[in-house]
Amino acid sequence: MIKAGRQFAICVALAAIVALSGSGCGSSGGDYGGQHPNYAKALSGSPAPLAALHRQADQLLPGGSEAFDRRIAALHGYPAVVNVWASWCGPCRFEFPTLQKLSAAYGRQVAFLGVNSQDADDAAKTFLEEAPVPYPSYTNGDGGIANELGAIGLPATAFYDRHGKLVFLQQKPYTNDAELRADIKRYALGGGGSPESG
Repeated sequence: MIKAGRQFAICVALAAIVALSGSGCGSSGGDYGGQHPNYAKALSGSPAPLAALHRQADQLLPGGSEAFDRRIAALHGYPAVVNVWASWCGPCRFEFPTLQKLSAAYGRQVAFLGVNSQDADDAAKTFLEEAPVPYPSYTNGDGGIANELGAIGLPATAFYDRHGKLVFLQQKPYTNDAELRADIKRYALGGGGSPESG
């Protein structure tokens, strides 16, 4: 609990630094708004279970852990990448462009989902208007989904194999496209292995 509190405090502090420096809205690494992929073009022809996710793009879905678990079960046969984020979290904002690009690149093979954690719905919706993604996020006000994944801070990214088994949890932000691409290939598309954290 102390460790989770410390990471929460670090995320808040980083978000404040980003806001004060202006690097969250205009520098190359933190420019989460503006350009994003043409999702309709990139994801055209997706299999039905993945197309259903794309139709829910940027929605905040209720239901907590039970709804999330049902969705993972319904995606049987497709690997999944699940990003835990919040609009106030500077590192979450920093990695969003990478999630935008790679969800467009791999979204016809891999299910992408978000978990909006410890956040206000209005703030999350405003952020998603600025940085749209082609998948929905489950609201996680009580922290149940993040706890189920084993996430101890934000952001975190979980990888499920085609059988719905959690095989890897990244406990820090992705700082570039190559890092996330490598983990998608290894854990989502490569069959994964025993659960581990990074």
